[in-house]
Amino acid sequence: MTDPVLNAVQHHPFTQGLTPEHCATLASLARSVSYARDAMIFREGDEKHEFFLLLSGRVALEMMTQGKPLRVHTLEGGDELGWSAVIMGRGKHFQARALEPVEALAFDGYALLEQCRADTGFGYKIMHRLLGVVSERLQAARLQVLDMHSPIARRAGA
Repeated sequence: MTDPVLNAVQHHPFTQGLTPEHCATLASLARSVSYARDAMIFREGDEKHEFFLLLSGRVALEMMTQGKPLRVHTLEGGDELGWSAVIMGRGKHFQARALEPVEALAFDGYALLEQCRADTGFGYKIMHRLLGVVSERLQAARLQVLDMHSPIARRAGA
């Protein structure tokens, strides 16, 4: 019988190209979590140190402005959430709210970072992937800022 966590790790886009051993290592650090629609996964500034591989559902990344949430990005099954827990070890920069029921694998950021230090081959592959996530998020933010401040958006009243 196949371990469902290992199976989920092996089929997530984040792990494509990892060795079976690296997938098994990652699976050993994972726990399955689920969130109901509108559940707050974490809030901006929270000291939660979890990294997630989203399996299904959609999550809004939001920042609070004038007491109201402003959606910055929408994530879905196949995406990653909470990269800062592994790379920075700091509080969250955004809040994450489930837009619909969410199934995910959660990893303690400290434990994952420790495993990356202990096995540098594994660590290189994980960090390389995490930097890809950071790059994608920066590009998404860049495009959103450009969209908000473009002459066309201003004429449309955005």
